[in-house]
Amino acid sequence: MADPQSKEDELAGTEQPFVQHLMELRDRLLKALAAMGVMAALLALYPGPGALYDLLAAPLVAHLPKGATLIATSVISPFMVPLKILLMASFLLALPVILHQAWAFVAPGLYSNEKKLVLPLVISSTVLFFVGVAFCYFFVFGQVFSFIQSFAPKSITAAPDIEAYLSFVLTMFLAFGLAFEVPVVVVVLARMGVVGIQKLKDFRGYFIVLAFVIAAIVTPPDVVSQLALAIPMCLLYELGLWAAQLFIKQTQMPQSDEETTSSP
Repeated sequence: MADPQSKEDELAGTEQPFVQHLMELRDRLLKALAAMGVMAALLALYPGPGALYDLLAAPLVAHLPKGATLIATSVISPFMVPLKILLMASFLLALPVILHQAWAFVAPGLYSNEKKLVLPLVISSTVLFFVGVAFCYFFVFGQVFSFIQSFAPKSITAAPDIEAYLSFVLTMFLAFGLAFEVPVVVVVLARMGVVGIQKLKDFRGYFIVLAFVIAAIVTPPDVVSQLALAIPMCLLYELGLWAAQLFIKQTQMPQSDEETTSSP
């Protein structure tokens, strides 16, 4: 008959690591939230939610007719919209800390060759997301709003709603930020062996069509924004092919390690 004490010992030995992982996950999440809180507090003090909103609305306001402004159709919109922008900005500024906490949580369970792959991908994906958002804000918005206003009849006075504008901005930021992650996706697919490099090269023509289809779906119905999203995606796909070949060489597990891990 099995000893009850030995069963308790076995359960204690298996539960303890799981509890420790949960506690570590909790601590990592608290640190990430603390980073967001600190950034939100700093942004609330300077430049403030109102100034952040003015900065975000500047590309549209610059192309509105003289004297036209954005409007609020809801009573609480003048309070909620700047607050949402403050939270969005604090998340973006705290993103390096958030990704670092995620990396620190999963790193102990990775092989040395996998660590060589994950850390550069975390850094590059963060940088590419910020580049995509900056490209959208500094280049795409100005071109899109200028193009749209050029078609507006003179009998119409543009007065966009601030909540609709915030939704539009978030959608565009997310679309361009994720679109600029194409090289990371290509590298991961190739490095994990899901798709070979040659197949990715052969898929180039289909990806060009796919990029224009995605651009037509997620961007406004104007040629400027669609080209501004589709063309960088195609260029970044080529960058991903080059980076994938480099990563495969740099992160390949040595032959001796492969034999050791495969041996019983």
